[in-house]
Amino acid sequence: MRITREVLIGIRSTFITPFDRGDIKDLITSMDDAIDEMQKTAKAIILFELTTFEPDMRAMADAIVQCARLVARAMPLLSNIGQHAGQLNEICLQVTQIEGRGDEIHDRGLKILYERSKAGDPMDFVRAEGNL
Repeated sequence: MRITREVLIGIRSTFITPFDRGDIKDLITSMDDAIDEMQKTAKAIILFELTTFEPDMRAMADAIVQCARLVARAMPLLSNIGQHAGQLNEICLQVTQIEGRGDEIHDRGLKILYERSKAGDPMDFVRAEGNL
């Protein structure tokens, strides 16, 4: 949140930027939202005392790490988009592919969760799904 605030203040105080101010705001807001979700996940793991993780859970965590590394690679390249357009495009494609796989894993996990809760209390699915 602190970084988001600093970026937004910087946007307002800078008269000339190489990027559209709205795009910068959208980017930093999306990054902040992603970090918030990761923190909520870590908090749920601690709260519910999870010590073992299904393979799909591990795969989603791996996807997050892969995307974080790609974003870290891309950030310095933004200082000269024209020169690094090819690399940035490739990084974006990789992130999109990883995100697609993550969506598939998430959907599969919801299906498994639903199937497991069919025989028991339907609220188990609602409670568990709300913590995903």
